[in-house]
Amino acid sequence: MKNKKLIFVLMAFFTSLQGVANVYNVMDYGAKGDGKALDHIAINKAIDAATSNGGGQVVLPAGTYLCGSIRLKNNVDLHLMTGAKILAAPAEMKAYDESESFGGFPEYQDGGHTYFHNSLIWAEGQQNISITGRGMIDGEGLTRHDTEKAGNVEGGSIGTGDKAIALKLCRNVTIRDITIFRGGHFAIIVTGCDIGTIDNVTIDTNRDGIDIDCCKYFTVSNTKVNTPNDDAIVLKSSYALKKAVLCEHILITNCIVTGYKLGTFLSGEYIPEKVNWVCGRIKLGTESNGGYRNITISNCTCMWSSGLAFEEVDQGRMENIVVTNISLSHVHHYPIYITTGCRNRGPKEVTRPSSARDIYINNVIADDCDSLAGIIITGMAGEPIRNVTLSNIRIQYRGGGKKVDKPYREQGTNYPEPRWAGPTPAYGLFARHVDGLRLQNVKFELLQADERPDIILDDVKNQLIIE
Repeated sequence: MKNKKLIFVLMAFFTSLQGVANVYNVMDYGAKGDGKALDHIAINKAIDAATSNGGGQVVLPAGTYLCGSIRLKNNVDLHLMTGAKILAAPAEMKAYDESESFGGFPEYQDGGHTYFHNSLIWAEGQQNISITGRGMIDGEGLTRHDTEKAGNVEGGSIGTGDKAIALKLCRNVTIRDITIFRGGHFAIIVTGCDIGTIDNVTIDTNRDGIDIDCCKYFTVSNTKVNTPNDDAIVLKSSYALKKAVLCEHILITNCIVTGYKLGTFLSGEYIPEKVNWVCGRIKLGTESNGGYRNITISNCTCMWSSGLAFEEVDQGRMENIVVTNISLSHVHHYPIYITTGCRNRGPKEVTRPSSARDIYINNVIADDCDSLAGIIITGMAGEPIRNVTLSNIRIQYRGGGKKVDKPYREQGTNYPEPRWAGPTPAYGLFARHVDGLRLQNVKFELLQADERPDIILDDVKNQLIIE
């Protein structure tokens, strides 16, 4: 019996050693964690050591790690323990990698979508990578502006950090449990990545929260995103891969998006921000060269944000979109926006028009909605949006709108944002250039009188309205 017990103890001991052998503490590689010394060099050494041994977990114990660019590599989990903070170094420290060359190819998207290496944490072409733990990434030293323009030093200002986490052409990606504060231009951007999970992440940031661009088989779940000045969770399909690529098979579920003043979500003060042009929101677009297919958005709550936006304006296709169980409260500008247009930001030889079809939105409740615009569904003459179903919708509008005498702007080449188009001619729903519109149990409520009718349908074929 004693021998069996000894064997069991020895087996447990050797098993624990085996686990420890795959854990790389950044302190063992020279990190200080004092918030003063630059620690990304030590962190990158730990990542290299893990990769050379087939992978493992690179651990940051409690402390503040002042960092420039951290290069995530194959089979590595970058783990921020409780109390650990990665603090983005200021631009004057020149601690960030130079932006990669885009090869002289025309850029049909902003620099933030084009360049990745000048980020706080970045990876390109890597597999089985993750960023986990209860620690924080604070992008204090990152820019929130799109400083990367063609014609400058390619990639923009050398030494300026642009994004908190930027992943390109990676596979099997996990980002879980971390908190991101002040994420720069994008808190998280993943482009051309396959099979990924973003789960239980908290973001309180000054531009976009999460951008998923040209990706497939991604899930965003149980995540809270506060973005007072830009989009919270946004799917895109840009030309950053030098070709049109669909963003497809994406699930966004059990998430909360808000538009509180920066920092007040994390502090618990929850102070609504003065409305800029957008605030919070879940969105598809605007970059949409490839388009969106097989997208599900479910069980999400939006507070002090702009409404749901689905935009296809760059000659891609938007199809098989399912939205269900959404709560919106204190809605800026519009509750639901579905549009196609011909901005056509892409190669001139592409001649197909943007298209959208098979969009199903069910179980949406919204209160305190802006009087600017109702639900908007606008296609293009000759290329209508096809097969849209709205069911079990309850929208409470503030009202107070005036009668609109002039025709509502065609989307055309304009940037797709209702604020710049002006008030819709109907306070509840305005639809134009649609083939196949089904409304079932759709109700509107006014907090005060509005001079506009509740619904206007213009060039809408095959509509069915069921009370």
